[in-house]
Amino acid sequence: MKKRAVLCLMAALGLAALLADAEGVRQSVSEALSLCAGTVIPSQFLFLAATSLLVMLGVGEVLAPRLEFLMWPLFRVDGAGAAALLLGLVGGYPIGARTTAELYQEGLLRTDEAERLLAFCNTANPAFLISVLGVGVFGSVRTGVWLWLIHILSALLTGILFRRGAGRRRGSRRRITARAVPFSQALVQSVRRALDSILGICAFVVVFYVLARPLRGLPGLAGAAAVGFVELFSVIPRLTANRAGFVLASLLAGWGGVSVLCQTLAVLADSGLSTRNCIVGKAIQAGIAGGLALLAAGYVIG
Repeated sequence: MKKRAVLCLMAALGLAALLADAEGVRQSVSEALSLCAGTVIPSQFLFLAATSLLVMLGVGEVLAPRLEFLMWPLFRVDGAGAAALLLGLVGGYPIGARTTAELYQEGLLRTDEAERLLAFCNTANPAFLISVLGVGVFGSVRTGVWLWLIHILSALLTGILFRRGAGRRRGSRRRITARAVPFSQALVQSVRRALDSILGICAFVVVFYVLARPLRGLPGLAGAAAVGFVELFSVIPRLTANRAGFVLASLLAGWGGVSVLCQTLAVLADSGLSTRNCIVGKAIQAGIAGGLALLAAGYVIG
């Protein structure tokens, strides 16, 4: 009861703060909606629809026997999990997590495999790292490519760390033939799922963009780190085009922000999978990505 009362008090104080700065909140919401319309929806909606369509048509079954020799020895995940890893690397947050949930629901991954995969498949896409960060912040495609390579390597290393403690492989299990779904039905369902997902993603972007607003007044790298910890897109104007900015950009991209984590939790809400590995995995990936960037900063930035 006391916990509930404290939460209610905090919510009431938050509401009062919003009302006290209604004009500032309105401006932040307007900026966040513009961000969604100009960046989030164009970069994510079709990827969400396409990845869902691929899963329903059987991409997991196609990849499973071909990439088994990599996925199981490295990550203790069935070859079908390669679909989530590859699509996540191409499509960005939270497509890898959403694909993992769909593979699990299709019966192509066991619970332990899916939860292990969630630790490292939820990644930023190359367009964000190369174009938005590399070119937009550092004025260099080369720097963006380095950020992308570090991001991929940090995700893979995180996956290798999470293979520890995995049990021995069990016998083969029956696979559901997702390709039996008619294309027209798969297309309609994938677009509907993508719409549901993109609405949830944009809602979290708006909420956390507003919540990060007080942090945007903090000076220096500490202020940029605080903003990026909450909402990744908000930190872009705060990053500096030097070695410190490069390391911070890599670290924050590895973390993704609380907003991205909530987006991920939303797409996993009905999956029945634990989200613990997803959160811990992002924290570990952020540390690895920051460390690798620190090692490479002198060569990349000069």
